[in-house]
Amino acid sequence: MVAAAVVAVALQWTLSAPAGAQGAIEEITVTAQKREESITDVPVAVSVLGADQIDASFARNMEDLQALVPALSFRTGNTTRNSALTVRGIGTISFSIGAEPSVSTVVDGVVLGRSGQAFANLYDLERVEVLRGPQGTLFGKNASAGVVNIITKKPTDTFEGYVQASYFEDNEIITKGRISGPLGDDVRASLTVFDAQFDGYIENVFNNETVNGYDRQGIRAMLDYDVNDTTSVLMIFEDYEADSDCCADLEARPSGRNPASEAAPSGTGLDLDQRRVDHDFETRTLDSFTGVSIQVDSEVGENAFTSITAFRSWDNTEFREGDFTSIAGDSNQPVFGVPFQLHDIGPQEWRQFSQELRLTSPAGEALEWQVGFFYWNIESQRSFTREASCQNNNGQLDEAITFHLGTTLGLPNSPADVAQFIADNGITCNANDIVSATGRFDTEFENYALFGQGTYNFTDQLRLIFGARWTEDEVSFNHNRFSNDEFGRRGVGVRPRTEDTNFDGSTDESDFSGRLGLQWDLSDVGTAYATYSQGYKGPAFNVFYNMSANDINPIDAETSDSIEIGYKHAASWGFLSLAAYSTEIENFQANDFDDSDGTTITGFTNGGDVETQGFEVDFIWNVSADWLISGGASFSDAESTRGDPLPFAPDTKISLASQYELALDSGASIRLFGSYVYTDEILSGNIGQTADDPFLLPDYSILNASVGYHTADDRLSVTLVGKNLTDESYATTFSGDGFRYQIPRDADRYFGVSFRLNFN
Repeated sequence: MVAAAVVAVALQWTLSAPAGAQGAIEEITVTAQKREESITDVPVAVSVLGADQIDASFARNMEDLQALVPALSFRTGNTTRNSALTVRGIGTISFSIGAEPSVSTVVDGVVLGRSGQAFANLYDLERVEVLRGPQGTLFGKNASAGVVNIITKKPTDTFEGYVQASYFEDNEIITKGRISGPLGDDVRASLTVFDAQFDGYIENVFNNETVNGYDRQGIRAMLDYDVNDTTSVLMIFEDYEADSDCCADLEARPSGRNPASEAAPSGTGLDLDQRRVDHDFETRTLDSFTGVSIQVDSEVGENAFTSITAFRSWDNTEFREGDFTSIAGDSNQPVFGVPFQLHDIGPQEWRQFSQELRLTSPAGEALEWQVGFFYWNIESQRSFTREASCQNNNGQLDEAITFHLGTTLGLPNSPADVAQFIADNGITCNANDIVSATGRFDTEFENYALFGQGTYNFTDQLRLIFGARWTEDEVSFNHNRFSNDEFGRRGVGVRPRTEDTNFDGSTDESDFSGRLGLQWDLSDVGTAYATYSQGYKGPAFNVFYNMSANDINPIDAETSDSIEIGYKHAASWGFLSLAAYSTEIENFQANDFDDSDGTTITGFTNGGDVETQGFEVDFIWNVSADWLISGGASFSDAESTRGDPLPFAPDTKISLASQYELALDSGASIRLFGSYVYTDEILSGNIGQTADDPFLLPDYSILNASVGYHTADDRLSVTLVGKNLTDESYATTFSGDGFRYQIPRDADRYFGVSFRLNFN
C-alpha cells in the first residue's frame, strides 16, 4: 500500500510565511532515509507531523496522534505492552513476549523493542514521521509494515524555554516546561520535564471511584557537544514513570454476569454510551522506563560517520480485572452456574542494548550511498500470577486430587481413596474457592545486520534507487508455570498441577531483503517514483502465561513484497501527494482467540498469507498568508488470501485540519484551529473472524477545535480547546468474551484551557 505524504507539518511554517513563498515546502526536511532530505526528494510514502501540528491538536500520546495519519491505526490494550500500531492494516497484535512488532518505533535514532515504550505522553517533539510499507533496508526486521520515527527537539544555540499548563474537564492537569541554550562556545544543553494527572472518565460503581485516569511524570535531558570542527556528540537521558488505572474493559454488551448492576449496559446491542464498570479489582498499569543514548557524528573524508549507542530499560506491571464484575467468586456454588473470579498480576522487565554504525556519502553526487552495521539485544523477564475460581465442571477436582495423592504425596489414589480424601479434608471446588498459578518466563532476541542503500543519478531528472539488508536473528525462551494451590486444583484460566510446565526453545534465521526503484523529476510539475521493497520480520515464539506443549514450536518469519507508485508536487499554493500500493505478506504473524477454557486465551501463530492494497491522497492548501488547510485520505483493502478482512484495517480513513490566524490592531493575534477525522468501521478480532457483531466496530467522525490568543511577541498564549464537539461516541477495540470493549476518553465531548509562557 503506497501512501501519499500527509505533510501536516506545514502548519509550523505557513502561518508566518507569505502566500507566495515559493519553495517553502521544499525546505521541509525529513530523515526518512537516515539523512536529511527535502520531503519532495524522498521516494517513500511518509507522513510528517510537525511540532506546531501536534501542539495545536493537543495530542497527548500515540493514540491521539494516529487520528492525524490516515494510514495509521492504534489498537488499545489493557496495558501499554498490549497496545499496538498498524500501518495500512498490517501490524502485530500479540500478548506474547516472544514476538516483535511489525511497525517499528524509533525515537531519536533508537529502535524500540516494544512499541509500548512510546505510547506514553508525547512532549517536546520536533516532528513525527510515519513511513508506510516495508522499510527493512534501513530500519531493520521489525519495520516490515512501516516505521514511526519520533524526533525530539535538540538543544538550541540561543537561550530559550517555555512553561505550559493545561486543564481539561474531569480534572485532567498537564504541565510541562523546557529550558535550552548554550553552556559554552561548543556545548548546548536542554532539559524538559512534564507532569500529567487525570482522575478518569469511567465510574466504578463498586467503590464510587473514577477510573481510566493516570498519573505520569517524565524528564528528558540532552547535551550536544562539538568536540571539534568535524565531530559532535549528542547525549540523551530520558526517564518516565506512570501509574495508570487504565484501561478497564467496559461491558458494552450484556454479559449476563450481573444484570442487576448499575454498570450493566442498556438494551441488547452495543451500548456506546456505557461509562460505568462494576469491578472489585482495579485494572492498573505501572510503567517505568529509562533510556540513555550517545550519538557521535563525524567526518571521514568527504563522508559522514554516525554511531548510535543506546540502552533502554522498561518495567511494566499489569493488574487486570479479568471477571469484570464485583460479585464474582462470592458464591459457594460451582462455576459456570454462578460468576467466577479471575484476577491477574503480571510484572515484566525489558532490557535493551543497541549499536548502529553508518557511513554516508555526501549528497549531490552521481552516486549517493549509505552502508551500516546494526546490533540489537533485548532480554525480557515476566512473572504472571492468576487467581481465579476453582473449576469442576468436568470432574477436574477428582483429577487434581488423584494427581495430588499419587504424585505429590505418593499415596494410594483409587477413586475411593480420592473420595475419602476429599471428604476428610472438606475440599470443595466452588466459585469462592480461589486457586492460583504463577508463570515465570523469559526471552532473548539477538539481531545482527548489514545494510546499504544507494541512489544513482542517471541524469538530473532520472535516478535509480537500490538497497539491501542481510539480517541474522536468534530467539530463545524459557517458560515455567506451577500451581500455587495446596491441592493443585484447576481454576478458570488457571492450569492445574497436572499441567505444570517447564519449556525452553530457541531458533535462528537469516534473511536477505532488498529494495529497487526509479524516481523521475517531472520538471515543474512534480516528482514521481516507483519502488519494489521486501520486508522481513523474524521468527517468534508464542510465550505467554498459559503456554502449552502446542506452543513450543517457532513461529515462522514473516516476509512481504510491496510495490509502491507515488507522486509529489510542491508549489507556492501548497503540496500534493498521491500514492498507490500493493503488498503481499507470507506467514503473517497474528493472534488467534480461544474461548474453550471459559475465558479468552489469545494465542499467536502464523495466520497464513495476506494482501493489502489501496490508494492515498494528501494535500496542503495554502489558501492565504493567514489560512492553511491540510488533509489526507486512505482507501485500502486489507484481507487474507482466503478473503477474510484484517483487524484494525479500516477501508476508509479521512483527516482534515485547518488553521487561520487573525491579526489584531495591537499586534496580537487570534489563531483558530479545527480538525475532522472520519474512520470507517473496523474489525477488532483475529483473521478469519466474521465481520459481524460483536467484532465489527461502527464507523465514527470526530470534530475538534481550538481558539487561541497570542501576544504580539508570542510570549504568552491562552487557548480554549474543544474535543469531540459533536459528542460522537465510539469504541476502539473489542477485547473478547462477547461483551468487552475499549471506549476512549475522546469518545465524549469535553473542553479545556491551556496557558503557555515562552521566554528567551
